[in-house]
Amino acid sequence: MSFNNISFILHQPQLSENIGACARAIKNFKFKNLIVVKPKPFFPNDKILATSVGAKDIIVKAKIHETLEFAVKKVDIIIATSARFRNKNIKHIKLKDLKKIDFNKKIAFLFGSEASGLSNKEISYANYTMLIPTNPDFKSLNLSHSVIIIAQTVATIISLEGSKYSKSKKVTLASKKHVQAMTNLCINKLEEKNFFKPLEKKPIMLENLRSIFSKMELSEKETRILSSVFASLAKKG
Repeated sequence: MSFNNISFILHQPQLSENIGACARAIKNFKFKNLIVVKPKPFFPNDKILATSVGAKDIIVKAKIHETLEFAVKKVDIIIATSARFRNKNIKHIKLKDLKKIDFNKKIAFLFGSEASGLSNKEISYANYTMLIPTNPDFKSLNLSHSVIIIAQTVATIISLEGSKYSKSKKVTLASKKHVQAMTNLCINKLEEKNFFKPLEKKPIMLENLRSIFSKMELSEKETRILSSVFASLAKKG
């Protein structure tokens, strides 16, 4: 297990103070990787740096992306935090279930914006959804509070429990980059066949398709096989 394998992704954060506080939170527990997707405020700015206090190095080294798809290309498993129930066929885990996750892999925790959280489209990139247990009559948590709770939990698991998993030398889990490339190939071939009908249902169909492949935890070999299948099926005669 390694602290370097863990990333914290802030999707479209709204407030500079929260971004700085999140950087401070992850450094409190020895994590280093902060990823910010399409932040509303200019990044970095003086307010972000000021509220990060001693974690300015986390801000300086943070990776900034315009899209979530690009941000997760090098991740193996995405765990999306959400306070809302999703009518999706995606595995939901509790905070205590994090001890079952293989932290030898590259793990990313995904957090939505303060204003609206994560949409179903963003959830479709995740392998799991997770709800931090709170007062059922007051579920809303500040973004940085959510980050620090998960950071502390994961740090404890890594420090105290150690690895319960051994990497197989025969099976290599496909990275998100490979899964997305395969998914995009599938989507492109389906578009060539005018599969997405009616057009108004295309967005939800794409969400469901991404979600199916995201939660399967495919190996690199399996993504190659499926990519070949999709390419072959699209060929004429």
